[in-house]
Amino acid sequence: MKRPFFQVDAFADALFSGNPAAVCILESWPGTEVLQRSAQENNLSETAFLIPSGRSKWSIRWFTPKVEVDLCGHATLAAAHVLFEEMEEPDDVLIFGSHSGDLQVLRMEQGVLAMDFPSIQTSTASMSSLLVEGLGGYPSEVHVSSDCLCLFDSEEIVRELQPDFRLLARLPFRGIIATARGRNGKVDFVSRFFAPSVGVDEDPVTGSAHCILAPFWAKRLGKHLLEARQVSARGGNLTCVVREDRVEIRGRAVTYLRGEVDLC
Repeated sequence: MKRPFFQVDAFADALFSGNPAAVCILESWPGTEVLQRSAQENNLSETAFLIPSGRSKWSIRWFTPKVEVDLCGHATLAAAHVLFEEMEEPDDVLIFGSHSGDLQVLRMEQGVLAMDFPSIQTSTASMSSLLVEGLGGYPSEVHVSSDCLCLFDSEEIVRELQPDFRLLARLPFRGIIATARGRNGKVDFVSRFFAPSVGVDEDPVTGSAHCILAPFWAKRLGKHLLEARQVSARGGNLTCVVREDRVEIRGRAVTYLRGEVDLC
């Protein structure tokens, strides 16, 4: 069956920056194997599949080239961008039903989209030699949830890390976050995200990681509104607002490709 297909640069103000995601709009769910093989064919860090479930309501699933995941920020931003800008969704609020509950996306001014995501807390953990060797750097602190957050002393250290992805893939986490306070006050914090265990060596911009990063830095800096930058090769900017057990993650997106995909 031929279905609408888009490729979108998320957390980007212009093409060829941010994080590319595929978005495919379906009428009903095919088998999970079909979705996984499609995501593998797309060969992007995430593909979002959508089916309608009511007025301004959609069910969403996310796949890396290797596995289905429970939460993905940049592909949700890309999906909302497609519905608002390409499919001419009339309402200003979308609800995505997902494995992580209902996720709301609000259309704001000047092309900004605001995603309402769960806040994820971490606990302090000891540092393993495998983590240090895999990162190629020695973090000052380690905090864990489903991901592993590694705090470094400077933005420069985070930028210069050259991880061994084969080693990081052996760790029992979805992803490894490297973070530090932003230099020169341009942003509050920076990060990089490595997820070789789910088929993504380094993700260009990771919305879901900021469900961990935003509350972590909100406590450290004593503020609820934070400006962030993911300092991957492509790079991307995010604004985060921490509200009790939720994190609002704001960003823009740009459509790169419009077409159809044939799913059998």
